[in-house]
Amino acid sequence: MNYLQARDYLKNLTKFGINLGLDRIKELLRRLGSPHLQLKVIHVGGTNGKGSTTSMIASILRAAGYKVGTFTSPHLHRYTERCCINGEEIKEQQVADLVNQLKPHLEDMCAAGFEHPTEFEVSTAMACCYFHRQRVDFAVLEVGLGGEIDSTNVVQPLVSVITNVSLDHMDYLGHTIEEVARVKAGIIKENVPVVTAAREPEALAVIKETCLKRSAPLTIVGRDITWQAGKTGAHHRGQHLAITGRLNHYPDIYLPLLGLHQQVNAATAVAALEILSLQGITITPDIVRRGLAGVKWPGRFEILPGQPAVVLDGAHNAAGARSLVQTLKQQFAGRRMVLVLGMLSDKERQKVIDALVPLAAAVVVTKPNNPRCGNWRQVADWARRYIPRVYVREQVPRAVDTALDIAGLQDVVCVTGSLYMLAEAREYLLKLKNEE
Repeated sequence: MNYLQARDYLKNLTKFGINLGLDRIKELLRRLGSPHLQLKVIHVGGTNGKGSTTSMIASILRAAGYKVGTFTSPHLHRYTERCCINGEEIKEQQVADLVNQLKPHLEDMCAAGFEHPTEFEVSTAMACCYFHRQRVDFAVLEVGLGGEIDSTNVVQPLVSVITNVSLDHMDYLGHTIEEVARVKAGIIKENVPVVTAAREPEALAVIKETCLKRSAPLTIVGRDITWQAGKTGAHHRGQHLAITGRLNHYPDIYLPLLGLHQQVNAATAVAALEILSLQGITITPDIVRRGLAGVKWPGRFEILPGQPAVVLDGAHNAAGARSLVQTLKQQFAGRRMVLVLGMLSDKERQKVIDALVPLAAAVVVTKPNNPRCGNWRQVADWARRYIPRVYVREQVPRAVDTALDIAGLQDVVCVTGSLYMLAEAREYLLKLKNEE
């Protein structure tokens, strides 16, 4: 298979859906020589902020001179975004080579009576093989769904990170914070240090209990490591903060990502790196400063300047929506907002609407390009409970055009919801910017 055929092959594996459990991934990796056990891993789970925290940890390690692999999901525009080494995406030919290598093993597993591995399991195995072959110094792996029975949970990490716990993917993870926290806490291993920024008492109690049972030292962000906000950069170009950890004070940090929640993610990343420092990895305040200044994570309160300004943010659950509201108020106080919203049916759509729509003067509802979009038009019905100006545009580019037409030059267009929709909108908006 060439790259396009390999990509289509991987996409076709989504027909096996979300099939949680570790038997298939363990068997697949065993057949591949167990590359996951030969990697130095930082394992990052949680409900929100996993990707940002992964990017921050990797950027700091890279600033320290290490070769760092990152595995994240989903991607925005290209499958190759999922596997990066020092910020460089895996090459298309390397993806094709890995798929060609794995395909016979997948067929043999099915012949031996195993269920067919899912798309995410195959992607996880590919990432482990790629990082091992490329001899990375560290691999920072983002948990896909939950933790305990997520396919990344076969690794033996140097440190486990649980960014936070809120309700999401409730059909799989549970309907209470405590239930979700127990699944998230499944990434905690015997004697492996843990960092968490979870604030909910029920979640923190579960994490503490699990750490105690597994003799895993626990660092709590906000208690053991703290931060102090500084000023926001000019023209919405980032923010400043200072972090105080157990080992060092990190003053005058510039963070290119906006939002108070990103300050928490930065403190979480630094806490994880301090644990690596105790294991002999050299991480100085200057390295932290340079690493955080170089963080890139598109689609997370990303501002495309112009008139009107456009904000792109992947707030796809209630907690993410609350963070987005807080950042919009902080960055664009007093500005009129037009909202472009498209969400998957398995998300807390009504809670997201309750948080976001009261801020908007108008809402354009659109359809995410994903089979899980369900009755996507229902979002418009819920939005009309708050404001009368609600438009429905099935095609994402048309929804963006409608929002730009409605918005005045001093207004803000906020595109949010499903990352699948966000990716299509971002690609279209960047095309418009290039044409201009």
